[in-house]
Amino acid sequence: MKELIGRPGSVTGLLLRIGQFGFASAAIGVMLSADRFATFTAFCYLIASMGLQVLWSFGLACLDIYALRRKRDLQNPILVSLFVVGDWVTATLSLAAASASAGIVILYSKDTDFCTSKWDMPCQKFQISVAFAFLTWAFIAISSHVMFWILLASV
Repeated sequence: MKELIGRPGSVTGLLLRIGQFGFASAAIGVMLSADRFATFTAFCYLIASMGLQVLWSFGLACLDIYALRRKRDLQNPILVSLFVVGDWVTATLSLAAASASAGIVILYSKDTDFCTSKWDMPCQKFQISVAFAFLTWAFIAISSHVMFWILLASV
């Protein structure tokens, strides 16, 4: 089990963290560029959740870079259990924020036709930001799955 793809301190683990960081940053950037996003609580929650994800992923990417440069093994059971809990928390928050925001986007674009009427809503930016949030969650899901299996193998 030691050679799982995406394990901490490996190149694939670093790539997972960079993907999480990049997509979460893109979700924040696109949402912030949309007018009147702050009037919707779900979009504010999306920005807060993705902000937490950016910080978490950046910290773990730095730790992966350190481990790769120093040739350190990051598969200490205590450290991996911290990674598991952190990934689960951020994955849960990210999925909840992306789902809530997607619900608002679907409501306004499909159900009430606010996007096609004269309301001048930046619905495409909202949709793109939500798509980036779901991509972020997909990377987190992969990472938390790998961390969970590493934790099980170390027990």
